[in-house]
Amino acid sequence: MDETQDRWHCVVDKGQAPLRVDKYIAEHMADTSRSRVQQACEAGHVHVNGQPVSGSYKVKPADFVQVILDHAPYDTTIVPEDIPLTIVYEDEDVLVVNKPAGMVVHPGHGNFEHTLLNALAFYFGDKLDMNNPEIGLVHRIDKDTSGLLLIAKTPQAKTHLGWQFFEHTTERTYNALVWGTFNEDDGTIFGALARDNRDRTIYRVWDPEENPSAKEAVTHWRVLERYPYVTLVECRLETGRTHQIRVHMRHIGHPLFGDEKYGGTEILKGLRTQKYKQYIQNCFALCPRQALHARTLGFTHPRTGERMHFDSEWPQDMSNLINKWRNYEPNTLGGR
Repeated sequence: MDETQDRWHCVVDKGQAPLRVDKYIAEHMADTSRSRVQQACEAGHVHVNGQPVSGSYKVKPADFVQVILDHAPYDTTIVPEDIPLTIVYEDEDVLVVNKPAGMVVHPGHGNFEHTLLNALAFYFGDKLDMNNPEIGLVHRIDKDTSGLLLIAKTPQAKTHLGWQFFEHTTERTYNALVWGTFNEDDGTIFGALARDNRDRTIYRVWDPEENPSAKEAVTHWRVLERYPYVTLVECRLETGRTHQIRVHMRHIGHPLFGDEKYGGTEILKGLRTQKYKQYIQNCFALCPRQALHARTLGFTHPRTGERMHFDSEWPQDMSNLINKWRNYEPNTLGGR
């Protein structure tokens, strides 16, 4: 093993029974953990017989297993950074913040600084240790998604709130501007999610029989406002999977406007005129990210039992984008 590069490899023994590769590596590789191996799998750094595999891959005799990291191990200690926070609510148990778009929630591959946790570490100072896994974030939202996030300030609060998320008793709604128009006013999307084998940075909907590791996901949507070629929708999460709304809306043919990873930066609907193309580019410039905002958050307070509900307005970039579509005048942009 090359300690400076954190690399490891082995050939699976002839008598080895089928075993998940993440568990196999954790059992055989010194000074590591299964969660760290799973992170390596998600990043495409675990290879079997020269090909990247997911953590659910079952090793078999004579497989050549490699863990390949192209950098030295990074110190993931959360260092306080003086970054402004928008505090929506706080008491001795919980904190609700309104995260801006562009801020990573948790340090990870490629983003070890300037995260929400770094900001929280500075905000709490000596009162709370953000390196303590028994407190902190209860859920997450993507870097380029804005909106409400819940933080637990005590181990008891995190356990209680975590159970609410597990039992789907929290209430979370998102506002999204998506490509296309809808005949219906509302609907529900069912689709199990897992990483795309061809691009490990994105997710896709799978048939559970094709990919048993895909996790059940349910999104309820309803139309808020209709415009030519795009629609403002509210999405209510029944489950909370990574990229869930982005993947589900693309799955039904309505990628989020401006969502580069899932096809939303292509001109998917509208006119073929140069003026219209420029109009869309101006829209992308107003809100250079996926148009997705975590609008509301509801949960039961872990100490008092009171039902809490919070609402956040659209940030300026998304507000400007929606107002531009509200004022859209197709006759000024050329014929169809």
